[in-house]
Amino acid sequence: MASQIEPDIVLYDLACTKNVCFSPTVWRIRLMLNYKHIPYRTVFLEFPNIKPTLKGLGLVLGESATKYTVPAIHHVPTNTYMMDSTPIAQFLESTYPDPPVPLTSELGRAIEAKARTVVGMAFRTSVMPRELGILSPRAQEFFRRTREAALGHPLEDLLEPGKEERAWVAVGDSMRAVGELMLTNSAEGPFVLGARPSYTDFFIAGSLQSARMVHEDVFRRITKFPGYGEVYEACLPYMEKKD
Repeated sequence: MASQIEPDIVLYDLACTKNVCFSPTVWRIRLMLNYKHIPYRTVFLEFPNIKPTLKGLGLVLGESATKYTVPAIHHVPTNTYMMDSTPIAQFLESTYPDPPVPLTSELGRAIEAKARTVVGMAFRTSVMPRELGILSPRAQEFFRRTREAALGHPLEDLLEPGKEERAWVAVGDSMRAVGELMLTNSAEGPFVLGARPSYTDFFIAGSLQSARMVHEDVFRRITKFPGYGEVYEACLPYMEKKD
């Protein structure tokens, strides 16, 4: 009987009824772990269990994290716990430098900043309310209560046909412009910086995979713009482990 590889990392992820990763921020770290071939196992947490679980592990809020959230990791060899995708990515890159994943670049920063605004608006309109469909009843109640408190109206209001369509029309040109930035180095390779992936590629692909796990039609709507689908396809080899 073959011995199992002891995981270096315990990855705390967001639970859903599909039993796969659907969080865009967790996908960034999952892609990085898969690309670097770092052995890990996943612990899925329901929305209401995130704070008590992570607090129970001894994680404390600081400058990088203002609330308890996933991704969080336990690095078993050093018994280190941390949360928030940015410091986790920095830790993984310094601890497992081969193969390297550039964490920042001038082009990457521009893409990420613009995408957070434009793609973020599309996600808020079309993905967020549809997340209810893949959550357990207990997680649905938590998600609805917290999101509707911020929105000031029911989640379903975002999906009114006229409202949802207007939101997509409003960001169409900007979505196209961000996608064109993704293709800047396409002559050198399929990734944002050319032949090899960077953290920006995982940022993009993670968001698209999140949309796909929530609702295929939203994923197809985003990837009709040039650039998005190319980066996503290039990152597919690092998406095989979803749980």
